[in-house]
Amino acid sequence: MREFEADPSHPRYHSLWLRHKLELAQHAGMLANSAMIAHGRGEAFDYLLGEKTTDSARHATKIAAAKLQDATKPIICLNGNTTALAADTMLQIADHLQCPIEINIFYRTSERMKALINYLSERKEELGLGVEILGDSPDYSIPGLKGPRASCCWNGIGESDVVFVPLEDGDRCEALRKMDKFVIVVDLNPLSRSAQKASLTIVDEITRVGNNLLEFVKSPIELEDYQNEFFIEGALSHITRRFL
Repeated sequence: MREFEADPSHPRYHSLWLRHKLELAQHAGMLANSAMIAHGRGEAFDYLLGEKTTDSARHATKIAAAKLQDATKPIICLNGNTTALAADTMLQIADHLQCPIEINIFYRTSERMKALINYLSERKEELGLGVEILGDSPDYSIPGLKGPRASCCWNGIGESDVVFVPLEDGDRCEALRKMDKFVIVVDLNPLSRSAQKASLTIVDEITRVGNNLLEFVKSPIELEDYQNEFFIEGALSHITRRFL
């Protein structure tokens, strides 16, 4: 695997570094073949947003922190791309919330699950954290879904009341909502089914969300009323204003 060769002075150095992290994860067997396609689709929307966190996205992230703090059984649910790009931050967030992390992927194979759980476990040990990592022994199925992607852990997603699930698939987001769960989604496409169907949508890039969410969960945050449409419209308005 080639070394990362981009010059730090490159204006898009961070984006190039994230691509390289995905290349490494792909090489390690952590990602599906479509992972880079999904990432590229997100990058396109991030260009439109100006590759920065909007005011509405930061506001949504703050509300997400409050909901996770207020939850009885919060769970952080990670797929391959999020694990590859933001494992350390997500582990630190889970540690502050005292909640588990469940690896739950769309294209589920035993090989990918093992690679992802091993990687996350290694990062946990390196950080010296005691976060419980779930996913290797699923014992529950999400109602309304079929096949391996319905599999989950009862003491993770199954019994949770608030699910933080970055980069989620649209119909699985809908299935979780039908289970009466509060679903927090991170999606750079404000028009996706996940963004439209979530209880709370953060239209932002996952590593920026991770950093902001970690900042917020370190202190108690008061819950506030909101309309999710405000955050969808905020992202669309921001994109429109940039090109008028």
